[in-house]
Amino acid sequence: MRTVDFDYELPEELIADRPLPDRAASRMLVVHRDTGLIEHRHFSDILEYVRPGDLFVMNDTKVIPARYFSNDGGIELVRAGMAGELVWKCMVRPGKKMKVGRTVQVGDSVGTVESIDEEGYRYIRWDKPVDEDTYGRLALPHYMNRESDPSDKERYQTVYAAHDGAIAAPTAGLHFTPEILAQVPHRFVTLHVGVGTFRPVKTDKVEEHHMHTEEFYMPADTAAAIESAQRVVAVGTTSVRVMETLATREGRPLKEAHGATDIFIYPGYEFKAVGALLTNFHLPQSTLIMLVCAFAGKDLIMEAYRQAVEQRYRFFSYGDCMLIL
Repeated sequence: MRTVDFDYELPEELIADRPLPDRAASRMLVVHRDTGLIEHRHFSDILEYVRPGDLFVMNDTKVIPARYFSNDGGIELVRAGMAGELVWKCMVRPGKKMKVGRTVQVGDSVGTVESIDEEGYRYIRWDKPVDEDTYGRLALPHYMNRESDPSDKERYQTVYAAHDGAIAAPTAGLHFTPEILAQVPHRFVTLHVGVGTFRPVKTDKVEEHHMHTEEFYMPADTAAAIESAQRVVAVGTTSVRVMETLATREGRPLKEAHGATDIFIYPGYEFKAVGALLTNFHLPQSTLIMLVCAFAGKDLIMEAYRQAVEQRYRFFSYGDCMLIL
């Protein structure tokens, strides 16, 4: 398969850079895999599609302030992980200024670049903890083309976010309100979404792409609920990655597990746990649109995207959603 096979034309004005005032007011494109029917609904209609025996599996990771700037404004840091109590694994811009031995100051903390790995991540050791509450910002996706503001602290977070660790939000869950959540049978997994979720596929052939790694946790009660469910509705591609990783590695029944996954799901993959999927609209040629095409078929998904563009849906993290049955 070629990466360009997963391309589509998207007018820039359809990219949502702000959320709607009401989380549940988003539009919802409903795709029926068995018949090919495509419906245009709203997320507030989702209860009409819940069947007896359904289980919604949601990612309860919480987005942390991961973006920082040096005191002089010349260096941008995005913390991708921790390599020690005072050592950050970072993406930096501009990279040419941050060679081994160079220092950067954020607030009263001074960091020194100790090493650079093969992917370009800098490992920065701080002389004291960085004041994250004062200097940390949310690392909004680049396509929003703006800085985060106070409203994002609430809206770029699901209402059920519980465990700190994500750099990006599991955006399919952003549509749920406490009221709707209370009406659907659900359990949680945790996958800390990393910066790799934004990395483009640079290989011409899909199969040659090297997938990023993300940490996850499958609680025992969630695993048991999945095994007793008649249909599992994954809320977001991150929930899919957790369940399909374990079903592929360990087989069924699923059990409590903690680990990391670099699973890459593209057309030809046989799903072992997920029976339906709620997801947002994804970037052209991304690993996420490939996963969705694997689940529902490339032709059907590309037709759904064509209709979404035609009907002026809002795209990406703060945009509308798609329910695939």
